[in-house]
Amino acid sequence: MNNFQEKKRRRSKTPRVCNNEENMEKLVHKEIEKRRRQEMASLYASLRSLLPLEFIQGKRSTSDQVKGAVNYIDYLQRNIKDINSKRDDLVLLSGRSFRSSNEQEWNEISNHVVIRPCLVGIEIVLSILQTPFSSVLQVLREHGLYVLGYICSSVNDRLIHTLQAEVNDLALIDLADLKDTLTLMK
Repeated sequence: MNNFQEKKRRRSKTPRVCNNEENMEKLVHKEIEKRRRQEMASLYASLRSLLPLEFIQGKRSTSDQVKGAVNYIDYLQRNIKDINSKRDDLVLLSGRSFRSSNEQEWNEISNHVVIRPCLVGIEIVLSILQTPFSSVLQVLREHGLYVLGYICSSVNDRLIHTLQAEVNDLALIDLADLKDTLTLMK
């Protein structure tokens, strides 16, 4: 027999004497740890139940669940930023601002245009006054844009037009010129 096996054998033969107080401390510690593990398991299950299916894929480790939750929170924060940006654009386009009365009058009689990149190319949000919409489409065609989607809504008695246009090469399109052209249309 080797040295390690002898020591192991000796340990198992000699019973360790523990007093009642040590046993109680161990039992209390064991019970506290058991409750902590149960609470953590319950909390992870709650977290998992709050995540959409695309962020949970099968039975995963708790660290993967936490990563999924972090990714979901990041996703929600990006969505909040996008929605806030769109809300700000709509507020701008609706002509509601807290400027002087002369600027307010100018806001109410001018076109407003916001252009930003999107997945398919660019998104154009505009509020035009006394301009036929066909003229807007003509300007877009002249700039090499192809309209893929269109939504129109009414905000404070103004029509807000939202277009998504496909762009083959964004570098070939002068977005500032496009914005100026759409803003100055009559």
